[in-house]
Amino acid sequence: MAGYFRKATMVEGIGDELIYALIVLLALIVPLVMYLIRLSHRQGLLSIHPDSAASVTATREVIGHDHPHQQQPRRNANDGSATCPICLNNAEYGVETNCGHCFCGRCIVTYWQHGSRWLGAIACPVCRQQVTLLLVNFTPEEINNQTEEKRNVSTRVNEYNRRFSGAPRPLMDYIRDLPTLLRHTYNEFFTVGGLIWMFRLRVIVCFLAALLYFISPLDIIPEAVFGVLGFLDDFFIILLLAIYVTLIYRQFVQNRAAGVN
Repeated sequence: MAGYFRKATMVEGIGDELIYALIVLLALIVPLVMYLIRLSHRQGLLSIHPDSAASVTATREVIGHDHPHQQQPRRNANDGSATCPICLNNAEYGVETNCGHCFCGRCIVTYWQHGSRWLGAIACPVCRQQVTLLLVNFTPEEINNQTEEKRNVSTRVNEYNRRFSGAPRPLMDYIRDLPTLLRHTYNEFFTVGGLIWMFRLRVIVCFLAALLYFISPLDIIPEAVFGVLGFLDDFFIILLLAIYVTLIYRQFVQNRAAGVN
């Protein structure tokens, strides 16, 4: 007779506990992701950091000497293109840092070679976060172009990533890098010629492992005992998963820079 009085669930075949867990996870994760995106966007609107002013000035002088028509920085009309904080023009052969700031490829390479320490990783001219990864952000037209500037930027970016992409970083830097690296991972995951299948498979395995953990009745912090606090372990699993996926992408970029891929 007990079977006739089985408790109804919101979704047939799925326990209410799992649904509640997913709702709580979304309530925790979505605000965090939105905060990181807003933080990255807000930092992207900032001007050059005062501690970077001298190095940026030196970089502008070098660029002006090599390219006299750009000696006086000017800001282009607002057409939606990313603006390079160094030359104040629309970014050409754009390169994005792991902290989410986009520069002209020539500008950021010159900043590294002449305006900062050549032997060490640079600090972002805008936010002063350590730049451990440079990500190519070319437009479709620039991708199809075969110019000397493009080849030089690509070569220097690969050289930089070979030298500094494996540098140790504090935990908060991993978290700050999530919006930029996850976005690039997503874009390359669904792009022909992007992430090779070995790295795609590793990302898929990560998500499957996390899914198995969520549907498993075994929890590090069981909800039945700790209530809402029991969802914290699911939140940290999601956070660790995101960080690990960015580490996979970093390894891919590093291998690509070294010519392994």
